[in-house]
Amino acid sequence: MPSNTPVINDAELLEAARVSKAWPFEEARKIVERLEKEGAAADRVVLFETGYGPSGLPHIGTFGEVARTTMVRHAFETLAPGVKTRLLCFSDDMDGLRKVPTNVPNQEMLANYINMPLTKVPDPFGTHPSFGEHNNARLRAFLDSYGFQYEFASSTDYYKSGRFDATLLKVLEKFDAIMDIMLPSLREERASTYSPILPVSPRTGHVLLVPLVSRNVEKGTVSYEEPDTGEIVEVPVTGGHCKLQWKADWAMRWAALKVDYEMAGKDLIDSVKLASRICRTLGVNPPEGFNYELFLDQEGKKISKSKGNGLSIEDWLRYASPESLQLFMYQAPRTGKRLYFDVIPKNVDEYLSFLTAYPKQAVKERLGNPAWHIHAGNPPTEELPISFSLLLNLASASHSEDKDVLWGFIRSYAPDATPERFPRLDHMVGYAINYFHDFVKPSKVYRAPSEIEKIALADLAEALEKAEPQTSAEELQNIVYEIGKTHGFENLRDWFRALYETLLGEAQGPRFGSFIALYGVKETVSLIRRALAGEDLSRG
Repeated sequence: MPSNTPVINDAELLEAARVSKAWPFEEARKIVERLEKEGAAADRVVLFETGYGPSGLPHIGTFGEVARTTMVRHAFETLAPGVKTRLLCFSDDMDGLRKVPTNVPNQEMLANYINMPLTKVPDPFGTHPSFGEHNNARLRAFLDSYGFQYEFASSTDYYKSGRFDATLLKVLEKFDAIMDIMLPSLREERASTYSPILPVSPRTGHVLLVPLVSRNVEKGTVSYEEPDTGEIVEVPVTGGHCKLQWKADWAMRWAALKVDYEMAGKDLIDSVKLASRICRTLGVNPPEGFNYELFLDQEGKKISKSKGNGLSIEDWLRYASPESLQLFMYQAPRTGKRLYFDVIPKNVDEYLSFLTAYPKQAVKERLGNPAWHIHAGNPPTEELPISFSLLLNLASASHSEDKDVLWGFIRSYAPDATPERFPRLDHMVGYAINYFHDFVKPSKVYRAPSEIEKIALADLAEALEKAEPQTSAEELQNIVYEIGKTHGFENLRDWFRALYETLLGEAQGPRFGSFIALYGVKETVSLIRRALAGEDLSRG
């Protein structure tokens, strides 16, 4: 639905952006200061970068880095109108496969390709020429479907095409200085064999983790001992004959491409510091950026591409909209958050709340509203008649996985609502059915009401039967509230929990008055009577 929100004029927008406390603007102001310090030319292009290691399937954290960087990019374009920007999504697909991911097929086959560049490892899924290309394609497909504006870059292409050659020769020239930076950060055993330059064996194709025997800056070559034969082999550092160890590679990329902004996870703080020092050694200022907290799975462990724990992008989009996923990425990026299925409903409803609030806000408030950043400054105007949590409880109470049935309830509650008028709501109905089927239905546990609860439920059924047909959700909530008070529930939360557990088979739920209004007074009375009669409500 197109936006009908009053347009903010450019002067108001710029003034608000300069003082906004929203984190994308705080980050964007660092880039503005960077350009001012260097006295940037009018035709200067600001380069944002995100990095991806395709050693495992792309996970939701990879999407998060692109989404957050896109938010900073748009905030910068608001602060610096007319300055050109680019977003480069860089895949380190020439890296060697160091271990076999546990969440892919044909793992025994992959074990034969340890240390091979990812673009030389066969695709275990059989859909692409290599494992690296498979993972790249999966990431690009989602980024494209969401509409991100970016350029994709392959490490293999950049190394082999010669785009990194000049900077690789600089790395060779500054080898000793880079070693001085790296060695103190390494354990003794690793330090004894460490080299920032990793030869690619002409014999095996492996990206070798071996010390160098000698270096020739004039020729632009390095020599090493071939592990299997003991032969001394000389290879150029250019043209894809060598690959840099990842921290040095990161710094080399920043220097070669003149990257202005790149964020990274909190676990890479020390790596960012080392790469920044190497970048300065190569004669280039490292990019601006910040460190975000890591996503955790249901057990509080860091999510991992190789383990496949936590949610995938496809998982989230089965149960909720891309915008709700964007909100999850926007909120508190420096705070560690569980990334599991139970966070989805809350994020859907919070996104809808921000969307509803946006048109009524002053310009400064709008720039702090996540909807502004999710929709690049132009959120749609849409106020839905019901929340996602209510839809879930409707599916739960009706035991229906039929969109038409759920829409029947919705139209009774909001007669003007149709799938055509509210396409976002129609999508939400589908998401709610999927979520109910996969998570709510298998975990529903009904209990019989206690004697005190039976008396209260019977009185609630009688009170609802006396309610007028057009009784509002708020009035219905008051009826439920008064019944709880009348029957001596010291903590009314116990009363509402009893309603959820005996009628819906869940430990918590929505405002019960809103649920009654949506499900229907007659239907709710019937549900109560069935519970009092001892029927098995899990059978629908």
